[in-house]
Amino acid sequence: MEFKDNEPIYLQIATYVSEQILLGKWAVEDKVPSVRELAVALQVNPNTVMRTYEQLQNQEVIYNKRGIGFFVAPNALRKIKVLRRERFLQQDLPEFFRNIFLLDISLNEIQERYEAFKSENYESEIEQNHENQ
Repeated sequence: MEFKDNEPIYLQIATYVSEQILLGKWAVEDKVPSVRELAVALQVNPNTVMRTYEQLQNQEVIYNKRGIGFFVAPNALRKIKVLRRERFLQQDLPEFFRNIFLLDISLNEIQERYEAFKSENYESEIEQNHENQ
């Protein structure tokens, strides 16, 4: 995972964990990687992953079974979508609108590219994960 300079690493890891859940790679009630496992996989300090897990636990995306580890919460999908949707609508979308306006990009072109992006990057992955659940 490559980290960006403009956002704290623990928040970027939270985004990564959330995406694993949204994509169905980590299903509801599944155990998530331990702090140590994820720290090694992402090549970060375990304290950074712990901070991420604490935030996700406070947001009710994951929960801790004492002595066993962290698990995906029953309402994790809904919680993640609500949180990320609000962030996207407040922060990312205005910048996106500004750019398409300034560059004179039509909504039809955006729609075509969006459909191509979905089919090239996610459709088979999402279908496969839904079949496995």
